[in-house]
Amino acid sequence: MKIYAKTDIGMQRKMNQDAYCISKEEEYALCVLADGMGGYTGGEIASNLAAMSVDKYIKENFIKDKDYNREELQELIKKAIEYANFTVYEKAKHEEELDQMGTTLEVCLIYNNRAFIGHIGDSRIYRIRQDIMRKITVDHSYVQKLVKEGKITKEEAENHPKKNMLMKALGCELRIEPDVTVKGFQEGDIILICSDGLTNMIPEQEIYNIIKENYEDAAENLIKRANELGGNDNITIILIKN
Repeated sequence: MKIYAKTDIGMQRKMNQDAYCISKEEEYALCVLADGMGGYTGGEIASNLAAMSVDKYIKENFIKDKDYNREELQELIKKAIEYANFTVYEKAKHEEELDQMGTTLEVCLIYNNRAFIGHIGDSRIYRIRQDIMRKITVDHSYVQKLVKEGKITKEEAENHPKKNMLMKALGCELRIEPDVTVKGFQEGDIILICSDGLTNMIPEQEIYNIIKENYEDAAENLIKRANELGGNDNITIILIKN
């Protein structure tokens, strides 16, 4: 398994409020990505705290030599996200300048040729298998709700003025309900984890083309392309190839 990751401040922001964390252990690989929001420093603190909290929780609670089933690992990821949520929430509650801070969160734990995924917010996870790239998370956003209700089309959502309005984020409430799913991760599969600084700038087909053209340099090339198109936000990319 190969993992490549890169983050960039973009062309418009004064601070990078994205964060990521990668841990390759003997039994599993863990990749976490967070895109923070809230105040001048709040977003940066929220995203870093969330990513580190998930990594800490899983390292402390993953039992070596245990033969995990899928339900047990899904529960582990859910608990890790709940722990991260409580950590961010408590910090915001006790520090006035961090009030209203929060973050998106993507968690991908690779174990026995499966990807165990936790998701909250509008950062995204895709899987490329052979010649098809599929989004395997659903944005927790206002425009996604409108699409689901049939009020706007997927194409209209791409340029909707309220595109960045989140319905769910980590750290804003005491209790959260993350999406937790399991996907197969076969030999040759590629998983892309990214913040919306990528997907808001580059169409999915072009993202796919850049990854397929040169996987090893794809993270760098995607960031370069997003910045060429304006770089309106921080850009973070994690690529995992089996």
